[in-house]
Amino acid sequence: MSALGLVLNALVLFNTRYMDAAVTRLRADGFEVRDQDVARLSPFVRHHINMLGRYSFSLPDLPGGLRPLRDPDAVDEE
Repeated sequence: MSALGLVLNALVLFNTRYMDAAVTRLRADGFEVRDQDVARLSPFVRHHINMLGRYSFSLPDLPGGLRPLRDPDAVDEE
């Protein structure tokens, strides 16, 4: 169970950092993001995690330590 807990904690940390960056960016761009809406966000989203297949552990050099955020005006391809 300890390995699963480690993976879950890493996933929650990853999602929390990106959700915080997204909310900060939206607010900086002038979008209204209410605190009560942010309180309902959950870091347990996992559809973007590859559960099967090949894994690469080479870390790219990311500016600011995060991947670029998606454009909020872009159409979702899914």
